[in-house]
Amino acid sequence: MKILVINGPNLNMLGIREPELYGREDYAALCGYIMAAAKELGAEAELYQSNHEGDIVDRIQQAYYEKADGIVINPAAYTHTSVAVPDALKAVSIPAVEVHLTDIYSREEFRRVSYTSPACIATIAGKGFAGYRDAMELLLSRANKVEKGGEV
Repeated sequence: MKILVINGPNLNMLGIREPELYGREDYAALCGYIMAAAKELGAEAELYQSNHEGDIVDRIQQAYYEKADGIVINPAAYTHTSVAVPDALKAVSIPAVEVHLTDIYSREEFRRVSYTSPACIATIAGKGFAGYRDAMELLLSRANKVEKGGEV
């Protein structure tokens, strides 16, 4: 299974940006965690990070042509501001799981609204790095059910 993992703005600043919220591990540590988890799960993961909304939309659209099987996306700030990102997810119809390192539902009021989640099969928030593994497991489980003709 080919899974595209997209990280949005400021995630490249992990370990520097608000370490009391996001932890002290840097973006390289997150990437290493994701790649190791994908390997353990028997999936092929590709990582992508951008601070630019249009680049994220372009990458989602490109995933369609590359025949990605699933998308794990942490849209970061675009979760609460972008209509273009969820529209791109809907356009490609690739199963996607939204992930957030922190629990956006217990943070500032504006962070509690996700424009992305309606375009995803699930949202995982507040589990730190482990949320990415959970998202990949969910996509793999869903793919296995589809292969076996089960309900999704």
